[in-house]
This record gives sequence, structure tokens and C-alpha cells, in this order.
Amino acid sequence: MNTDPIADYLTRIRNANAANHRVVEIPASNVKKEITKILFDQGYILSYKFEDTTAQGTIKIALKYDKLTKEPVIKKIQRISKPGLRKYAGSTEIPRILNGLGIAVVSTSHGVMTGKQAKANKVGGEVLCYVY
Repeated sequence: MNTDPIADYLTRIRNANAANHRVVEIPASNVKKEITKILFDQGYILSYKFEDTTAQGTIKIALKYDKLTKEPVIKKIQRISKPGLRKYAGSTEIPRILNGLGIAVVSTSHGVMTGKQAKANKVGGEVLCYVY
């Protein structure tokens, strides 16, 4: 039993990046699907596919690498709000990551979105992770 499925999701992506894997399979959940969509929209992953082969389903993520240096596009992916210590931020307190070069993924009452979108919509929420 995994106590923090989002941390497991981020760790699987981090490990696959470190091992230079092209594709990583992750057990699906609604929050993970939303985070995956955000990573795709922001250009951190190449593509994704939701498969409903099992009751839970899986997410297949094609990781993105730099064409010249073959380095992963995701330099760091870090869990912020943990089950033991939740981190919440108001719309004015959502941090800028690397002076706007990275993203903060925030779970709000309007759904999961980036920090910039949350600021624009003037909603705060739980800061799930930083990606850069």
C-alpha cells in the first residue's frame, strides 16, 4: 500500500529520467491524469496515453529529452505538500519557480492547475509539486 501516490508518480518519472527511459508506466488516478496533462501542456513530456486495461488503469508517459545533449527536459521534479505536512498557498503566495522558468502544480477548488493559472484565476490551494 502506497501512502503517497503523487510522490510515487513523481519518483517514477524522476527515476525513468535518470535511467534515460523513453516511456514510463504509472498507475492512474484523476489527480495524476491532471498533473500529466499539465506537464504535457507546459512541454515537459513528449506525449501521454491513458489506458484502461485494468480496473485502475495506467498512464503511459513518453519522456522528453534535449535533442543535442540528450539530457532530460525535466531537471528536477519535487514534491512539496506531503501527507504528513500539507502546504497551502493563497493566490498571492504561490511561489515563482526559477524566476518563472519552472512551474508549481497547485490543486485548487477549480481543479489542478499551474501556479500562473491559479494566480490569474485568483485562487489558492495545495502546492503539489515544483517542476523545472
